[in-house]
Amino acid sequence: MPTEQQGVQREMTKGEFEALMQPKTGIPDIQDSGATNKQLTFGEKAVGLSFNPGGHEKVEAIKRAHANVIDLLADYRTGNPNEEKNPEVARMLSIAITEIQTAQMWAVKAVTWQY
Repeated sequence: MPTEQQGVQREMTKGEFEALMQPKTGIPDIQDSGATNKQLTFGEKAVGLSFNPGGHEKVEAIKRAHANVIDLLADYRTGNPNEEKNPEVARMLSIAITEIQTAQMWAVKAVTWQY
């Protein structure tokens, strides 16, 4: 997966990718609503991380992975306050976030499908 650093594009290492996929907040147990007072990240809210009534491990893993990518894009969209904002880039990032939410919902539907 390419990353951008000072205008130079390079491939992301496996270690960087794995670090990216780790949860940002370290929520101990999303099923126990009294277990933590930590704020959810934008991505965790966007995918509904705390909603998993069946307690499926695959659902949580799918939601966490998608939340991490959404957080990465949202951070890029917010960007450096000293940089000039490009509204077209912000629009593309918003569309990407929406499409990731859509993909996450379909993935959850697939792993929880019952006839």
